[in-house]
Formats: sequence, C-alpha cells, structure tokens
Amino acid sequence: MIKKILLGMTLLMSMVSCTEDYTDWGTPQSNPQEEAVSFGKGSVTPVDVINLADVKTEKVKVASIVAPTSSNASYTPTYKINIGGRAFDIDAEGNMAKADLVNYIVDKFGKRPTERDIDATLDAWVSNGATAVKMATSETFQVKAIPEAPVIEEGYYLVGDMFTTDDVDGWTKEVAKAFNHSDKDVYEDPVFTVSFETTKADQYWKIIPKKNIDADDLWAAGVVGPKVDGDDSMTGALTNDDAKAGKIAKAGKYKLTINMMDYTYTIEEVNYDPFIYFIGSTDGWKSSDQKLALVDEAKGVYTGYVYVADPNGAGLQFKFQRVAGSWDNEINAGAFVSFGGAATNENGNIGVNAGEGVYYFDVNLSEGTITATKIETMGMIGGFNNWDGDAVMTWNAEEYCFEATNVGVTADGWKFRVNGGWDINLGGSLNNLTAGGDNITVAGNTVKLYPTRKTNDNIYCTVE
Repeated sequence: MIKKILLGMTLLMSMVSCTEDYTDWGTPQSNPQEEAVSFGKGSVTPVDVINLADVKTEKVKVASIVAPTSSNASYTPTYKINIGGRAFDIDAEGNMAKADLVNYIVDKFGKRPTERDIDATLDAWVSNGATAVKMATSETFQVKAIPEAPVIEEGYYLVGDMFTTDDVDGWTKEVAKAFNHSDKDVYEDPVFTVSFETTKADQYWKIIPKKNIDADDLWAAGVVGPKVDGDDSMTGALTNDDAKAGKIAKAGKYKLTINMMDYTYTIEEVNYDPFIYFIGSTDGWKSSDQKLALVDEAKGVYTGYVYVADPNGAGLQFKFQRVAGSWDNEINAGAFVSFGGAATNENGNIGVNAGEGVYYFDVNLSEGTITATKIETMGMIGGFNNWDGDAVMTWNAEEYCFEATNVGVTADGWKFRVNGGWDINLGGSLNNLTAGGDNITVAGNTVKLYPTRKTNDNIYCTVE
C-alpha cells in the first residue's frame, strides 16, 4: 500500500509544474489588469466589473479559465481562487459563490457600493484520490466588483409642518433639522435619529438628503419619505423614488429613527422621567441609587455627578436605568451616537477612560450624546479667598461627599467649581445646589458637598 501511494505521488510530481507559495494579494490596485494572465500553460482572463446587485444567482463569474495542460490527460484539475489571504472554491468556468465574494468585500472594505479592485490568483490542484498536489498558480489578476447596497447619503434633514410658524416656512432649508449620526461610515452604521416636537395634530413631514441641502435644492432627486401620502404609521417603509409625506397624527414630542440600509423608519413618542439611575461596577451592579436629574424636558438632557469605581476588577463600566432597579428600557451605549470627554463605548456598556473617581455627566437622550468630565479637583472660591484660587476639597468614598475643614467660608458669597474653571460650578441654596446658581451666603469652617444624589433628589451641602 505504501508503495502505491509513493508511486502515485511520483506520477503526480512528474506531470505538474509547481509555482511559488501563495502570496497575500488583498490590497486593491489602482492600475487594473484587464488582459489574460498566464496560468501554467493555460490562462486566466478577468471579467468586466461585477455589479453584485445585478447577480441573482448563487454563483458569480469572476474569470474565464483556460486550464493548465498536463502530460496526463486523465487528471482533471480543481481550482481555488486566492483573495486577501483566503482561498475559495471556484469551478472550471470561473464561477465562485456569490456569498464568498460578498462576505470578503464587506469584511475588507465595508458595504459602500463603490467599485473594489481586488488582486487575486488561481491555484490548480490535481489528486489521485489519496493525495493532492498544486499543479500551477496563475499570475495576479483583478476581480472588480461593486457591493450590493442601497443609496445612503452622508446626512439627512427633517422638514415639515411642525417647524412652521407665522414667520417661518417649515419646509425650507433654513429650519430643516439635521438627523444625528455616529462618526462611523454610513454603510457601517446606517441609523440616523432626530428628535422634534409638534404642538398641533396632523403635521406632515419628509426627509431631505444632505446633498440637496448643500446644493440649496431641497426637492432635487433623493428626497425620502413613505410610499403613501399622509401615512401616519409609527413604523413603516421609506422610499427615495417619488417619496410621499408622512404624518404625525397628534401633538407631542417624538424621536424619528431611520435605518437607511433597509429603508425603514420608527417614530416614538418621548416622555422623559425626572431622573435616570446609575448602575454598574461601582456597587457590583447591585445598586442604582446614584442618579442624574432632568434639566431640559424638551430635549431629554440629564446632568449630575457619579462616583465610578471598580472594587471587583470588572472595569469602569455602567448603564443607566429609567426606573431604579428595573432593566426595562435600559440606557446603554447603544443609546448614543457621540461619546465626549472621558465617556467611552465598552461593547454595549458605557465606560470612562480616566480612571476611578467622580465624574460630571451631561446626557442628551434626544440627540444621543453623552459627555463625561472627571472631577480632578472640587474647589471652593469666594470672598473668603478674594475669588482667587480654590480651596480644594477631598473625596470621601464612605460618605459619597467632598469635604474640607478649616476653610473659613464667609457670608459675603462663595461657590463650588470643578477643575479650577467656571464651566461646571454649583451655587444657590444649601439644600438644592444648581449648576450656575447664585453665590452661597452661609459662613462656616467645615463643608461637605454631596453631589451624586445618592440619598437625596437634590445636590446639597452642609456648612458648620
């Protein structure tokens, strides 16, 4: 039996001409190779540009193959196409699985329907049933293909009756409201959102692509809307071919989400709760008693201070709950298209990248933005120190407060401020400190500031 295998290998090796090992040809070239390339004593001729949207079969032809010749005509070669470090099956007519080509292009370049010029080679293999030997490797040729994807513009704007006033036409460029979007390519993230309010019933709307806004030609080709005029459905399909106007049936605050990969929309009526509740690694994901307060009912803006720690080595990660202790409709990283300051997206959880400590958060749910500022110093400034420099406080992790002793604040006015600046400051009543509030006029030596709303709905301080 061993002799037979060795004899078979000897015959195979005598009739084939092996080439050098496979090389990674994944980088697109700017100079296409249109003519046939050699393939042993055969050839490979690339096809014209393939528009994958037009391919309705499971296989797609990428080349024409003239098989390498062999001294033994009884051996029929099989083929592999090498693209970007990967090998795929291809038949003698030059057809490969459409799914293989699509998946490679999407993984390598994304879904944007732009021509991709991909270097490739072919291998011819022969087998005697027990062993297989590479017979030949072709010279490099190019597979040119355009992914199948809908038209997605770089941005969109909402226009409609809800923006009309006595002095303004809501269907104009001047009042068009931009959709929010992440900083990703639109073919990687095709979801756009916009929040708005209408004070009247039966308000019509359409969606304008950014290119029309830029060209100052709103009603040029590409306008997006439902397929049926006056459709007041809260979910439905969109079209950019003879788009009609959708309708908001009743007054209220809404969030419109569009997915331009599948051309669908969802409209949600928005009601913002007075607080959102922090839950995360600080308390082992068991407690949600720190919270941010609603400061802008129209936009769903929440602000406040949170102590972020990692006592169990799980990472500085967290989420927000709309109802303390409930995971229904939680607020995780997916709610945001923009992360500012120290805020980060941690694969679904929200995180911070500046280490353990107290952070000031500004969360805008309607716009989908979150910004975190680490409190490097919480200081007091006022008449007691001639409004010059800060009396720096110390964080007390047991009591969840900043504290200072022997500071001698006076009744002629003082405030709290963050990181030595005025962008984030607190003032007003001791029992209800607010951002940018009035000067505090209480004298004392020991001051404790409780910023996280852990035991109180308000931010407050004590002065003794």
